[in-house]
Amino acid sequence: MKILVTGGAGFIGHHLCRRLLEDGHTVISMDNLRNYGRPHASDDELKATSPEELSRFKDRFIFKKSDITRHEPFWDLYTLRETDCVVHLAALAGVRPSIDEPEEYSNVNVTGTINVLEFCKMRNIKKFIFASSSSVYGNNSTPFNEDDRIDNPISPYAATKKAGELICYTYNHLFGINATCLRFFTVYGPRQRPDLAIMKFLKAIKDDSPIEQFGDGSSGRDYTYIDDIVDGIVSAIDKCYGYKIYNLGNASPVPLTTLIETCFEVAGKRTKVIKCSEQPGDVKKTHAEIAKAWLGLGYEPKTPLHVGIKKQWDWLNSQQPD
Repeated sequence: MKILVTGGAGFIGHHLCRRLLEDGHTVISMDNLRNYGRPHASDDELKATSPEELSRFKDRFIFKKSDITRHEPFWDLYTLRETDCVVHLAALAGVRPSIDEPEEYSNVNVTGTINVLEFCKMRNIKKFIFASSSSVYGNNSTPFNEDDRIDNPISPYAATKKAGELICYTYNHLFGINATCLRFFTVYGPRQRPDLAIMKFLKAIKDDSPIEQFGDGSSGRDYTYIDDIVDGIVSAIDKCYGYKIYNLGNASPVPLTTLIETCFEVAGKRTKVIKCSEQPGDVKKTHAEIAKAWLGLGYEPKTPLHVGIKKQWDWLNSQQPD
């Protein structure tokens, strides 16, 4: 199968591209290489974060720098002909930045999604996987079920992800594009973005710097290891029919204080914890109900939190300093 992965140089995208290549597929990774956490890195440095260990698949791996908000640069690429499936991961991520940049989030996450779906319509591509988010549930009561109403997003980011799901439904209805929306729950693991909690905590412990704890520590997240998420995406590609929504989570929410203690245990040392006020846009708790994903995709997360954090800690310590 020939699969286009937008956002292929990102955290989830890189892991997915590697898995698809290992499974024998041809992969086109498309990314604008927008940088999180390394504002002075060059394009070459950023590109290197994408396919370095994927070079052994060079006969089946193509990387294209492109921007989904400007559809012209990629619609006519010869390499995209006869594409069988699009996995649309490209987006501006992060709840808090979206409060300061709502227009940019709308442009990338909503208009960009329309552009990619228009590409699918033009090329008659009938499989479309959309990366949604648990943030669409807002502060609903837990566990979150795919049939819950999601009319109360509490950040522009969450609102753009709900909009993306609705746009997918529209293109399925009008043009017969099979669309599967996957609501990811707090994905972590090697190569995680540096602005996310587990990476921030592990980096702080490694550097003997203080950890910032937002709120009283009772907030909970359904932390889901990257390999489990990739398993869910691969299954969704194989079983993409009609219009479907699935939660991909670990079905086991963890309080913030427990997460911090687990990071200390894995690292074998402690650092100071600074308590800070809660952040606007943050939900109180996430908890995925995954029965639908189990029935529809055979999805079954396998990685306990301490095992996943240990893998991320080992990876972090294996990296060369910038």
